[in-house]
Amino acid sequence: MLLRPMTPNDYPAVAEIYREGIATGHATFNSDAPSWEEWDAGHLAACRLAAVEGEQVLGWAALSGVSDRCVYGGVAEVQVYVAAAARGKGVGLALLEGLSVASEQKGIWTLQAGIFPENTVSVALHQRAGYRLIGRRERLGQMKGWWRDVLLFERRSSVVGVV
Repeated sequence: MLLRPMTPNDYPAVAEIYREGIATGHATFNSDAPSWEEWDAGHLAACRLAAVEGEQVLGWAALSGVSDRCVYGGVAEVQVYVAAAARGKGVGLALLEGLSVASEQKGIWTLQAGIFPENTVSVALHQRAGYRLIGRRERLGQMKGWWRDVLLFERRSSVVGVV
């Protein structure tokens, strides 16, 4: 497996992996993958990674800004998705670790992730990657008519933003 920058050509595979996550009911509030243009506009241009084996995309990770305010310029939200066939093989951990390195190179000091409590695999993955639980956001949003809580995790850089 190789980690490399994600390209627009990867997006069909990225969208399919995203749809696999959506199908679990525990990955996102979204009900379908956006178009490339929408996805591209919603994510930082830097720090987009694809985990590949040969030509096959096994998973992806990317960052979104959390605010337009300049004081939050070093804070980003993490998305990480692994293809169903590649789960349990270390792809997610490799992506999160690679994203941590790439984000620090871009001056980002805090990575945050919102995870449904039912997504125990993602909770464990983020904890293995050095994220800590900050809190539980109760009834944050509705999905298919019922309220969902979201756990907020964060990873603080040990090199960027350290005083």
